[in-house]
Amino acid sequence: MVSDTPVILAFDTSAAHCAAALLRGDRIVAARAEEMGRGQAERLMPLLTEILAEGGATWADLDRIAVGIGPGNFTGIRISVSAARGLALALGVPAVGVSSFDVAAFGRDATALPCIPGPRGLSYIRPPGGDPRLADDDEIAALGLTRAGLPYAAELARTIARIAAKADAGTAPAPLYVKPADAAPSRDAPPVILE
Repeated sequence: MVSDTPVILAFDTSAAHCAAALLRGDRIVAARAEEMGRGQAERLMPLLTEILAEGGATWADLDRIAVGIGPGNFTGIRISVSAARGLALALGVPAVGVSSFDVAAFGRDATALPCIPGPRGLSYIRPPGGDPRLADDDEIAALGLTRAGLPYAAELARTIARIAAKADAGTAPAPLYVKPADAAPSRDAPPVILE
């Protein structure tokens, strides 16, 4: 259902947190973040239910789902993106993916360089007009741009909601991986399925 004051549920599990926010029109009516190294898959749906209740909304009131697509933690991104796609399908509303780069750049000028903490002391960056990549501090300094980092987790969810409110809801969200996962598929032969 699309109303005069759209209701958007936004969430993110791309790092060591589980964060959610509820946007009604242009006002955030509920937001929360919980720091956690693991357990986002178990905590996400109860947190979303709590945010809806706190904001005086139900699942049926939602006009859009917004989700952080990374880059960040491989498993965390898959948790939130799959939840967003499933909720959108079940509720018959669009889901919008918002990158961490867009969150970091939100409200800043073109000289800001979105920098997201990455593995092994590196940062994920997206130079103006360039593709996302991993870079070390020396490479980042050589660009001569002001670093734009992510806000704390609850503000991250709020910003995802605000960006998604103005975004095109065309394609389903997909994880934004700048580098391949560290895990590799099993080399064992798959089991034989008996009929």
